[in-house]
Amino acid sequence: MKIASFNINGIKARIEALTRWLNEAQPDVVVLQEIKSVDEGFPRDHFEDMGYNVETHGQKSFNGVAILSKLPLEDVTRGLPGDDSDEQARWIEATVTGNHSSVRVCGLYLPNGNPCPGPKYDYKLAWMARLEARARQLMADEMPALMAGDYNVIPQAEDAAKPESWTEDALFRPETRAAFRRILNLGFTEAFRARTQGPGHYSFWDYQAGAWQRNNGIRIDHFLLTPACADMMTDCQIDKDTRAGDKPSDHVPIWITLDA
Repeated sequence: MKIASFNINGIKARIEALTRWLNEAQPDVVVLQEIKSVDEGFPRDHFEDMGYNVETHGQKSFNGVAILSKLPLEDVTRGLPGDDSDEQARWIEATVTGNHSSVRVCGLYLPNGNPCPGPKYDYKLAWMARLEARARQLMADEMPALMAGDYNVIPQAEDAAKPESWTEDALFRPETRAAFRRILNLGFTEAFRARTQGPGHYSFWDYQAGAWQRNNGIRIDHFLLTPACADMMTDCQIDKDTRAGDKPSDHVPIWITLDA
């Protein structure tokens, strides 16, 4: 079972790039972030014609998450628990079943948090506290589960080409990284780092200042796996070359394969 995460940065602007990558990579399940579309405006028919089941949690012009799956999507829920007043569309989850096992797939778009300090950063940390609570529930359920998406977290200095330029940014502040570690320390496996060590591996390059051409990137798209899910992982890769395509997102896909 190949499961991918891709911050698409606008489904309508990026539909050709996404379609091209889907045809090349052939994932079974994809969690998307920043679809920037209400549910009714999502090009559902296009992806259904490609063989995908489609579930969305959209929002006009901002945010928005979705799941595309060649496998049936069951028990779909939308919105991160813990704050009924939160209107931002940043969380979707569903169960998919492979040949051997079912997996709870959670797709997330964690708040950016800038400018920092300020109310946007307060919201980011509060959202991460809610994420930790949901992560604890996933661990307690003992079902294979993963949380994948754009975390807007640079976990370590080696995850940025120029870490010194991020020291005061919400993505790299100590409070952000500490909140991320608290979730990891519940027993989750960070899939990419379980397979690949060392610097130079990024999933985002800004559109500005030739960041892609100079490989001035950061790694902020992550898969966190429960122990039962981590036991099934056979690979995890970043599709870096997607960034060089026509009209690309500023993120690239990251994917795992599971013996499920």
